[in-house]
Amino acid sequence: MRVLLDLVRRHRAGELIGIPSVCSAHPLVLAATLQHAHAAGGHALIEATSNQVNQDGGYTGWRPAAFRDLVWAMAEEIGIQRERVLLGGDHLGPNCWQSQPAQAALACAGVMVREYVTAGFRKIHLDCSMSCSDDPQALPDDVIAARNAALCAEAEDAWRRVGGDAPVYVIGSEVPTPGGAQKTLETLAVTEAQDARATIAAHHAAFLAHGLEAVWERVVALVVQPGVEFDHDGVIEYVPEKARLLSGAFATEPNLVFEAHSTDYQTEEALAALVRDHFAILKVGPALTFALREAVWALDRIEREWRGEERSSRVRETVLRAMHADPRHWSKYYQGEGRELELQLEYSLSDRLRYYWHVPEVAQAMSRLEAAFNAGTPPQALLRQYLPSAYEAVRRGETQTSLQCLVIHHIREVLTQYSRACDQRADKRRGVSR
Repeated sequence: MRVLLDLVRRHRAGELIGIPSVCSAHPLVLAATLQHAHAAGGHALIEATSNQVNQDGGYTGWRPAAFRDLVWAMAEEIGIQRERVLLGGDHLGPNCWQSQPAQAALACAGVMVREYVTAGFRKIHLDCSMSCSDDPQALPDDVIAARNAALCAEAEDAWRRVGGDAPVYVIGSEVPTPGGAQKTLETLAVTEAQDARATIAAHHAAFLAHGLEAVWERVVALVVQPGVEFDHDGVIEYVPEKARLLSGAFATEPNLVFEAHSTDYQTEEALAALVRDHFAILKVGPALTFALREAVWALDRIEREWRGEERSSRVRETVLRAMHADPRHWSKYYQGEGRELELQLEYSLSDRLRYYWHVPEVAQAMSRLEAAFNAGTPPQALLRQYLPSAYEAVRRGETQTSLQCLVIHHIREVLTQYSRACDQRADKRRGVSR
C-alpha cells in the first residue's frame, strides 16, 4: 500500500492532503465512490467492516474475496485501474464474536484477518478494543496492543504466502462506536495527548515482543477521538481548539497520522480543519447511505406523482415494512415509540435502514423503481421539486435521469465535500481561504 505510505510522508512534510475512506457495502455507494475517484483522477479507498464482510458472510452475505470481486468488477466497468482502488478492512478484531471467550473470539478474528489479506485488502485496521465474554468491562492498553500485534502477525503471515504490496496498519484503542453513537450526545471528550502517546508506546512494545519491529514502519495511523460524532438526530462538530494538544502530540511521530472515524455529517470546513490537524484519513459511511436513502425517497415521490399511486413501486413503504418485520438491526439503537420511533426508522443519522436494502422484497421494489426510470423520463419540474441539484446537473448534461445516475449524483455531492477537504492545495492555487 505504497499510496498510503506516500500520502503520510507528504502530509507530515507539510502538504494539506488527506484521503476519504468509504466504509460501505452498498453497490450504489461503491459505484459512486469509484466514479468519483475516476473523474477526479485520484484513488478510491474503500473499506469493508468486520460486521459487513467476514468469513461467515457478515450481514451482506459476502466473504472478503466476494467483496473484492464486486469492487473490481465495478472498477473495470467504470474504467478505473485496479491500482487506483485501495481496499481496506475496518474494525478487524473480535467485534462479531464478543459473546465468546477471548481465546475463541480472537481465533475467529485471526481467520478473518487472514481472509482479508489473502483477498488483497492492504489497509488493515487492527481493533481488539472490545471486551469478550470472559474479559473485564474495559481492557487496558497493553492487552489491546498485545491482541492487535497477534492479529498483525496473522496478517503478515497471510501476506507472505500470497505476495503483492505489503499491508499497512491502523491501530488505536479509543475507537468510536461503529455506525454512530447509540444515545443522544451533548458533549464528547477529546482523546488526551498523553493517552495517545501511551497507546503508541504500548503498541510499539507489543510489536517488538511479537517480532514485528520491521512491520512497525508500516503502521500509518492512529485512531483517536477528535471530538466528532453523531447520534440519531444531531452532530457534534469538530472544534480545532479542543484538539490542539492532541494534534501537537504527533510532533514526535513523523511516520504517523490520525485516522478520524464518525466524520459523517461534518461540514466541509470542519473536514478541512481535521485534515490540517493531521487527521489525514477521514472515515465516512452512514452519511453516504443516508444520502442514498434521501435520493431514493425523492425518486419514490417523483414516481408516485408521475405514474400514479396505482403504478408505484412502493419502495419507501416496502423498506419500512421490512424494518418492522425484522427489528434486530435497530432494536438496540432506537428507543422511541409511536411517531418518534417511525421518524428514527426513516431519518436517524445513524441510518440503521442501510441494513435492509439487501432484503429480497426491498431489492425487488428497487428493481421496479429502476425500471420505471429507465423506461421513461420523469417531468423535469418534478425532478427540480425533489432533487434540485440533480435537476441542474441533468440540464448541464452532466448526468442522466436513470435511477442509478440520479442516486449516484446525490451521493457524490457528499464525496465532493470530502475530496475538497482532503486536497486543500487547490484552494491555495485559487487563493481561497477557509
